[in-house]
Amino acid sequence: MSDNNETRALPTRAYVLHPDLGNSRTRRSPELALEEAVALAHALPAITVEGAEVVRLRTPEAGMLFSKGKREEVAQHLKAVADGEGAELVLIDGPVTPVQQRNLEKEWGVKILDRTGLILEIFADRAQTREGVLQVELAALAYQRTRLVRAWTHLERQRGGLGFVGGPGETQIEADRRAIDEQMTRLRRQLEKVVRTRELHRRSRAKVPYPIVALVGYTNAGKSTLFNKLTGAEVVAKDQLFATLDPTMRQMRLPSGRRVILSDTVGFISDLPHELVAAFRATLEEVLEADLILHVRDISHPETEEQAGDVGEILDGLGVDEDVALIEVWNKIDALGPETRAALLRTDARTEGVQAVSALSGEGIDALLQTVDSVLTKALDDPIHDSVVELSHGDGRRRAWLHEQGVVTSERPTASGVRLQVRWTERQENTFNAL
Repeated sequence: MSDNNETRALPTRAYVLHPDLGNSRTRRSPELALEEAVALAHALPAITVEGAEVVRLRTPEAGMLFSKGKREEVAQHLKAVADGEGAELVLIDGPVTPVQQRNLEKEWGVKILDRTGLILEIFADRAQTREGVLQVELAALAYQRTRLVRAWTHLERQRGGLGFVGGPGETQIEADRRAIDEQMTRLRRQLEKVVRTRELHRRSRAKVPYPIVALVGYTNAGKSTLFNKLTGAEVVAKDQLFATLDPTMRQMRLPSGRRVILSDTVGFISDLPHELVAAFRATLEEVLEADLILHVRDISHPETEEQAGDVGEILDGLGVDEDVALIEVWNKIDALGPETRAALLRTDARTEGVQAVSALSGEGIDALLQTVDSVLTKALDDPIHDSVVELSHGDGRRRAWLHEQGVVTSERPTASGVRLQVRWTERQENTFNAL
């Protein structure tokens, strides 16, 4: 018998269903929601999508979710599985109760994975840092404990997925619950150690008086491409949902000479599992502490307004202060038609707090940097100015500090020491004078 890793290495043929309840309060188009669900499925290398459809539901059936007629229709799509030609997995783009999952798996003879389970799988596949791995595993266990329909021992692996797609069979509920609770306790202890280490790093970084600029936005809005364009970094940037999971930070210099720390964060998404919002709160602390937030929007997406609303809701849920300065970055203008693009640029020109760019081509990047510079200066009430500093030969420590801050524009020796031309903020000048 092959081991579980070998099993999971094989592509899993999936059929994607988006249940449409016809709820007038729902902002999203069901067809576009289905497209996003398929994109989520494609984000996992192990999955190939064999088909997808929107399922209109007047009233969900308590124990089966779908009506008898729809279940029989889906079963026709799945019946070739015995010959190795059909789907082995049904992805349901929405919440599925444990009872519904058991009943559908029994009737269809395939595995069922809901939206939360799929997103957890993607996060597990993408986590790079030790903290990210632990947070995903903890979130997965919290989710799994409410279901108790899969074995959990695969979670001891750090990577390679969580096993919702191809994990082993059911285990006894009480044994599962006890084992999951013990595993969660161990993970929390490990996570506490990692968080303490990260807190030390953050304190060390806090000694450097650089403002933090955080990139946020809906997944696949182009944050990582913009991050790379602004910093010259090489963060993974793909046309793929959740291409970036673990946060990345780089220092960059603005046109005025001010240095800032730019933070790239995980992309947001509608109906983000609450387990992940809680587990990744620490990862998103850079957003909570940011002096400026750049909300990157894919302005070419047909539901860009709805996506912006989802991002706003998540920021509110994280507790981001309403007074924090925010710039909307309308990205991907290169993907717009000429008329739409011209109209958008006119709107950009007369709307404060908005900057249209193409992170791919670089159009609008210089203007964005100027906007970031001016907004930060206003938000921090800490304008940049030029000064001349005279230091003696014995002032080596203070001279070194100025160079560490990156504020020296030129220097020349004098009879008693050195004269430096510096460009700095009032805050930096006050810190220097106190040395």
